[in-house]
Amino acid sequence: MKTTKKLADLPPYLFAQIDASVAKLRASGKDILALSKSDPDHPSPHDVVKELQAQAERPENHHYPDFDGLPELRQEGARWYHHRFGVKLNPQTQILPLLGSKEGIVHICEAFVDPGDVVLVPDPAFPSYKTGAVLAGGQVHSLALLPEGRFLPDFSKIDSATARKAKIMFLNYPNNPTGAVASADFFAQVVEFAKSNDIMVCHDHAYSQTVFGGYRSPSFLATPGAMDVGVEFFTFSKAFNMAGWRLGLVVGNAEMIHGLKIVETHVNAGVFYPVQFAGAKALAMGPDHPFFEEMNTNYLRRLTKVVEFFNARGWQLQVPQATVYAWVPCPAGYTSVTFTKFLLDEAGVAVSPGTGFGEMGEGYVRICVTYPDTVLDKALERIGRCIDKYGLKPPSQV
Repeated sequence: MKTTKKLADLPPYLFAQIDASVAKLRASGKDILALSKSDPDHPSPHDVVKELQAQAERPENHHYPDFDGLPELRQEGARWYHHRFGVKLNPQTQILPLLGSKEGIVHICEAFVDPGDVVLVPDPAFPSYKTGAVLAGGQVHSLALLPEGRFLPDFSKIDSATARKAKIMFLNYPNNPTGAVASADFFAQVVEFAKSNDIMVCHDHAYSQTVFGGYRSPSFLATPGAMDVGVEFFTFSKAFNMAGWRLGLVVGNAEMIHGLKIVETHVNAGVFYPVQFAGAKALAMGPDHPFFEEMNTNYLRRLTKVVEFFNARGWQLQVPQATVYAWVPCPAGYTSVTFTKFLLDEAGVAVSPGTGFGEMGEGYVRICVTYPDTVLDKALERIGRCIDKYGLKPPSQV
């Protein structure tokens, strides 16, 4: 059967491909260690799990949820944003629960992008930004994220005709896959550019709580004027180790949220109430709860281990200020794909090729540290043996 042209225009989903490759190799008897997927290895908070259990026992929670989402969850979301970022939100009109932030990111294009509209998508980036644009019939215009620009887009490189045709711009800081961070000054530039060109901004703030060394990631919505032009996506997956729960929030501009809610009412029936109650319990912990320091201490230690491992072999990496990723340049003579294949075949270690995140990801692989220390240590030992055996050298530094 022939699928639509939109599906043909979509590349295979990176993480599904990696999972399939790993499963095939494991089925053949090979011992494969995965460092490719950001699925937290620690459990969700105990009190959050208990809340889910208690609410699931209540028959009144077994019905279809309200499309606006649980009031308690929206109220806790507003309190969280005010406490953490100083951002005031109306729980009734400026917060909408989602079946994970990923589906909201894709569906917002369905709400606002007509065929032919331009969608500004960073490159490299989480693949779902492009997915949403393509499924809505939009034209993707890539914003190159380059190391010399600290992996921030340069708006002066966008020609005026493209800027005028643009409907939505996706951003993501702290950034997946590069680990880059953005300042309040950068977000001020974003607001100015968006207002000048009548562009809606969708900021994916998935790693707002995964920060190190005193760095605190600012909310895009804290920028003066940001509420006029954009929304921000918050995910419980990364903040609270709730990846399998499928819960997120979109907050910000009421008109954008209303448009997204129209799509949501047509394609899903809301989030199971006990999961929403558990989400409210998680937010009630507050952004300064010791849980975050414990998680971030683990992630920082692991990232430091990866950086020191490569630097001892001639690389010149910096420990990122946020996220769970090391963005590692490929050795001289290797592309993203060939180095990924080399590590899988020779070391039995799965990483993510940079080109899976876009053309500008060429020359890099992404290593994720959401795996137990025993797995990470064993994987680095295997990679080290292969680098030493084949005499691999780092690329020339920028």
